[in-house]
Amino acid sequence: MPSNVVLMHRAAKFMEVSKVLERTEKCMEEIRYWSWPELLLSLKQCQEVETSSEAESLAAKLMDALVEKLCLAVEMSPSSAASACSPDSSLFRFSCDSKSTESFKNSSVRLTWWFDEVLVLSPGLVETFLKLMVLRKFDNHIISRFLFYYQKVKFCSASSHEKRKILETIIDTLCVLDQSCVPCKGLFGFLRLALGLNINKSSMNKLELMIGSQLDQATLDNLLVPSPSKSSHLYYVNLVLRFTKAFLDGARGGLQLKKVSSLIDQYITEVAPDPCLKPSKFLSLLTLVPDSARESHEEIYRAIDMYLEAHTGLTNGEKLSVIRTLSYEKLSGESRSKISRNPKFQVLETPDEQREQKQLILRMEKVEVSGDNEKLKEHIEGIQWRVMELERACLKMQNQMEVIKKRSKNNSKGSNRSLPKLCS
Repeated sequence: MPSNVVLMHRAAKFMEVSKVLERTEKCMEEIRYWSWPELLLSLKQCQEVETSSEAESLAAKLMDALVEKLCLAVEMSPSSAASACSPDSSLFRFSCDSKSTESFKNSSVRLTWWFDEVLVLSPGLVETFLKLMVLRKFDNHIISRFLFYYQKVKFCSASSHEKRKILETIIDTLCVLDQSCVPCKGLFGFLRLALGLNINKSSMNKLELMIGSQLDQATLDNLLVPSPSKSSHLYYVNLVLRFTKAFLDGARGGLQLKKVSSLIDQYITEVAPDPCLKPSKFLSLLTLVPDSARESHEEIYRAIDMYLEAHTGLTNGEKLSVIRTLSYEKLSGESRSKISRNPKFQVLETPDEQREQKQLILRMEKVEVSGDNEKLKEHIEGIQWRVMELERACLKMQNQMEVIKKRSKNNSKGSNRSLPKLCS
């Protein structure tokens, strides 16, 4: 009988009973005609016996027959697999109506009845099962749904090593599915598990790419991942940089890009007060998305203001690099006016230069502009902003020239080293 053929075959081979061996081999030739319970039981027996090449070969045949039988069963189902597994479908809505509830159960069972039965298999056999499902182009919605169910059930009793293996298998399978079948929220759940389990780099990269491809569906809370224990940062900024790069590498534009731009601006505002966030990292965040995707720089202005408040020890060069990311044209008149009076945005060094800056602001304030001359007011504010930009650029060049002069003086005694290039 198929129910014990694996054990009989193994025993007959060990005891060299040729007649029994012939019977078991003949029975295994008809594996395709075995029932689902018989196939599943035989697979369980395969994973319980001593591992050998023959056992692995038999397990592969059994698994192939099991997946084939499952595919046929789902194809014969009157329900549409894709629509049934959509988050917006009736299968995901709970109704108090008894008829609707019964219909829900019947429809769901037709598509997912096999979930718990497959979970009796070892992680290795489940991995083989999933590969065959993908190879046979089984409905990606159902595979995705099974993977989330698989993680939830198996993690209850698994060891850290087993959890790591299960999660790596899940991620490696999810990445080859149609990404529209993989919920963004679920991926962030796997991310937090992955960071705690320290999964292999290959699976982690796949997970980051999947999240990056759906970054326009993420929320600020999703991105506020605590930094690794070895880092002094409050949040895992490098992770967000990699997510965004993955999104941009997908050449997405339009509304998706604007959503991501808005999300990143919110994130920058959230992490700006972190006293351990280095200027180079903050600058990377500010310049992460194309400026064309930002309709306004109000959020960026607020973030920079908070960053300068928390980082009073910045050099003029660092301060200038951060401030120059602001676009005058994308700021409101009120913000432009505030910046011109905000001491945190001043990078002038000497008292004379500071007096010149104050005199410039006073001269601008003396100009009386009526409500009918808004264009003139904006023009004057624009002049003020550009003068400030020129003064900052001059300061930067002066600092660079001082460096060159010192180096030149040191090299005048016979050194042939070339002078350093001006910073861009």
